[in-house]
Amino acid sequence: MSKAAFPAKAWGAPLALLLVAYGVVPALGSAYVFDAILIPFLALSLAAVGLNLLTGYAGQLSLGSAAFMAVGAFAAYNFNLRLPGLPLLASIALAGLSATAIGLVFGLPSLRLRGFYLAVSTLAAQFFVQWALTKFSWFTNDNASGVIDAPPLQVLGFSFDTPVGRYLFALTLVAVLTALVWRLVGTQTGHNFIAIRDNELAARVIGVPVLRTKLLAFAISSFIVGVAGVLWAFVYLRTVEPAGFNLDRSFQILFIVIIGGLATIRGAFLGAALIVVFPLLLSRVGALLFGGWFDSGVLDMTQRIVLGALIIFFLIVEPQGLAALGSRLRKKLSPAV
Repeated sequence: MSKAAFPAKAWGAPLALLLVAYGVVPALGSAYVFDAILIPFLALSLAAVGLNLLTGYAGQLSLGSAAFMAVGAFAAYNFNLRLPGLPLLASIALAGLSATAIGLVFGLPSLRLRGFYLAVSTLAAQFFVQWALTKFSWFTNDNASGVIDAPPLQVLGFSFDTPVGRYLFALTLVAVLTALVWRLVGTQTGHNFIAIRDNELAARVIGVPVLRTKLLAFAISSFIVGVAGVLWAFVYLRTVEPAGFNLDRSFQILFIVIIGGLATIRGAFLGAALIVVFPLLLSRVGALLFGGWFDSGVLDMTQRIVLGALIIFFLIVEPQGLAALGSRLRKKLSPAV
């Protein structure tokens, strides 16, 4: 891959954001900001990066993201439990590979199916995985409630079980995997993903290995989403339970990708920021304007209505999502050359 694909200028904004994320945020953020905003934002952003790689770049629609998150979370828990002495990072890597294996199984229909039919087949993964996790108690170490505590976050003898530590742990994993995906989409493999998305027949004619490329997209996407599931369970919820990875979670990740923008890594983070911050703002505004009668049921229904309206808005007005809106705004604000 040539250096021109990723000029030095392109690294400026990400490096500046990382400097702020590592140097400024830990010093100024409170425990509430880390636990309620930043950690779920990072976990959902990583899941959206994985889904965007599959759906936005490779054009393979999936509705089973939460299932692969669940596989990652429960696999990491069981590797950590049943292989004493296994480092946490090794458990997470093996969990990602477990999600990859399941992703490949449910990605096989993509060799024959497209569009809506493929989405329905991936939806089967959601129901199958959730059924298996509740049916077989071995996955939850025979716990009667099915809810198990996540293991402590310790790497090389250092504990990350504080709000700041959990944030830095999640930030590091997200930064590394996102950087790898960013490099991937600029390689020939990434170009093959886009070629299949745009015109599968034309891609086949010019020599793109369509079947292998589709399965590779499912494999890489499932690995990333599986690691995101580990972050969601181990770092955010700090419990591992099937209910944390239901169908609503799959749609939430899909909505993040749609609102943020398809085929853009930046959009995954913008969409996740909106999805995480919006309910908090809505609850504060509701409590301020409507007092005690603005209960959790009304809040949840209002969130769904507004979120649905946002999705319709972006699909009609700006299909490329927040990332395109941000680029357009930046061009307007920048001085004319």
